[in-house]
Parts: sequence; C-alpha cells; structure tokens
Amino acid sequence: MNQVSNDFLQATKILDFNHPKIQTLIEQKKWRELAPYDAVGAIYHFVRDEICFGYSFDDRLSASQVLSDGYGQCNTKGTLLMALLRAVGIATRFHGFTIYNELQRGAIPHYLIFFAPKRIIHSWVEVYLDYRWINLEGYIIDKPFLTQVQSSFADQCQQFSGYGIATKCLATPDIDWQGKDTYIQSEGIADDFGVYTQPDGFYETHGSNLSGVKKLLFRYVLRHLMNRNVNNIRANGIS
Repeated sequence: MNQVSNDFLQATKILDFNHPKIQTLIEQKKWRELAPYDAVGAIYHFVRDEICFGYSFDDRLSASQVLSDGYGQCNTKGTLLMALLRAVGIATRFHGFTIYNELQRGAIPHYLIFFAPKRIIHSWVEVYLDYRWINLEGYIIDKPFLTQVQSSFADQCQQFSGYGIATKCLATPDIDWQGKDTYIQSEGIADDFGVYTQPDGFYETHGSNLSGVKKLLFRYVLRHLMNRNVNNIRANGIS
C-alpha cells in the first residue's frame, strides 16, 4: 500500500485540528516545515512530555480541549497526537483495546482502585510513514513522571506493571521516536478491538469507561484525587 485514503487525514468532531489553538501551536512550532519523519518525532515528543499524564474528564474530549487542559491519559493524549499529525499531512488511525486495571495501581491510589473497571478502554495511535503503519503508544507517560517511577524501582529490568506503566523493562522502555513502534502500556492489554479510521467511530461503538453514579463520581471527585496523586509523584517521587 503506497498511498492511504484521505479518510486518515480528515478532521472530525474529536480530531478538531482546524481549531485556532491547534493551528496557532503548529505555526509557532513550525512543524509544517519539517520532513515527515522529523515532524512525527517533534509532535510525538511534544505530546509525550509537554502534555502531562493525568486523568481527563472524558475519553471523548476534542483535541483542542486536551491541548487546553495540558494533560491526559492514553485516549485523550492519543486524540491530540492524531489531530496534530493529521494537521501537518501525516496519516493516522486509531487502534482500540482494553487494559487490565492492575497497571494503574499506584497512579490510582489504592483506596480508589475499587472504582476502576476491571478492564479499561485503551488505545494507541498508528502513523503511516515510509509505506507502513507504525504503532505509537509510548507518548502516554511524560518523562518527569516516568523518571520518578524508575528511580523507585531501580533494579526493575523485567516485566513491570503499575503507575500507568506495563512494560517488559522499566529501565529502558521503548518510548523514544526512532521510526519504529513505541510502547509503555502494551504488556497490560486485555482485549483488542482492532483498527478504526476515526476515534469518533470507536467511541460510538464502545462508549467510555464508566457510567451512572461511578461516572459522575469520577468526573467531579475521583479524578481530581487521582491527578493530585500523579502530580505529587511527578514532583516528589513515590513515598
């Protein structure tokens, strides 16, 4: 496949890359002036490290909202990554999964883990470059947060699960852009829902993680406690 459908470059309600905030960012960063490989790397590292790991209001936030918030988890940071890449003419698609909630222990305080579903909606972004699709998942955890976790588990060069991470080697996870797949939670995958052209279609089919009272509690109370915990780890390490 030498060319991909224009569907993989479209703006959608979620991938609202024509929003002025996104267009302004792209102009400021001069990403359109870069070669495709370099543009993927620059945008990828921006989303990984300048959009902090944290728990968003909803999985289905628009890219412009994620940018305004300045934080997100797998699904919302992925939305922003897809939108920014499409905005500079790089094709992307959405791959949907669930992950086991066990890998969130530590990031989600132990007294709140009861509220998390056993299997959590998860996704990564696939980017089309050099005539192939490349899996990108290593953008979820920002470097400052990851460094604090690594410093508390210094000898962990084996499979590790916790603090929003599920990787074969905590010391050297595959998270840097080098033109190949990147992963940070892939070892915690439970279900594979396959590839979608647009995230909008995935969420229409599979919904989001919580419903009812738990959803309201998460939105207005629990996620703030979770984000406070994550921010404390980022700033002070794991006690």
